[in-house]
Amino acid sequence: MGAVVRRSFQPSRYEFSLVTRSPSCTEEIGWDGKRLDSRVVDGADVVINLAGRTVNCRYNATNLSQMMSSRIDSTRAVGEAIAGCQVPPKVWLQASTATIYAHTFGTPQDEQNGVLAGNEQGVPPVWAYSAEIAKRWEAALEAANTPHTRKVPMRMGIMMSRDQNGPLDILARLARLGLGGNIAGGRQFVSWVHERDLAHALEFLIDHDLSGPVNICSPLPLPQAEFAAVLREAVGTKVALGATKWMVDIAAYLMNSHSELVLKSRRVVPTKLLEAGFEFKYADWPSAVADLIGSPASSR
Repeated sequence: MGAVVRRSFQPSRYEFSLVTRSPSCTEEIGWDGKRLDSRVVDGADVVINLAGRTVNCRYNATNLSQMMSSRIDSTRAVGEAIAGCQVPPKVWLQASTATIYAHTFGTPQDEQNGVLAGNEQGVPPVWAYSAEIAKRWEAALEAANTPHTRKVPMRMGIMMSRDQNGPLDILARLARLGLGGNIAGGRQFVSWVHERDLAHALEFLIDHDLSGPVNICSPLPLPQAEFAAVLREAVGTKVALGATKWMVDIAAYLMNSHSELVLKSRRVVPTKLLEAGFEFKYADWPSAVADLIGSPASSR
């Protein structure tokens, strides 16, 4: 996601300092995700923290522990760095996730009325732990003593981009192979966001006085069955095999991933952004796919 921010933000307006675990040039600053020198952020206008171990992995004890610690440690480190600044940043945009909301097929979840996950009936215990990671992540942000810096936990849906091996690239490849059918009935909602809308939302949050949790996702989440049908049309696949829950569990394991990523229903909507006047360029999934992949309709 950092690459999307850098290529989307206007160079004439922003000068970046990239802090990363794996610096590739002298302009990039290395860090261990646990300690951050205040001088790195002192005088900056904005800090955007996107650090955290990928969730696209098997949910074993080691990976879950790393998912938790990488988020909490890095958030705490940023907070301590900001607290030590002579001229602290005006804004701290902190990555979070729409997974913090409860699994539901019903009422859309927003910042005011959404139900946090962890107490749903019948969901796997690991889903509750995944939600606990998200809650502790945001708690670390809340605990940071940064009174002069506006803090925004960004509860993001799945970012759809053209990046190789990103979520859309993987899903499109599966669809081309005829594997993009309904998953476990296809009723679960997919909350997603086009990469350009995500980048524009970040700029909007920098420029507007919003604080507290903000959902960054399309205002039109849709059931997986509809989501998959639109994607199949875009890649030119007419027939696709569906999958039961146990089939998804096996496939996710073989792909070194976890089935929660496609089985949990995330029906999340961005009420705070919409009420503040933000306009999505790609609010619906068909228009987003037409831009990112192309479709028979868009070529006529």
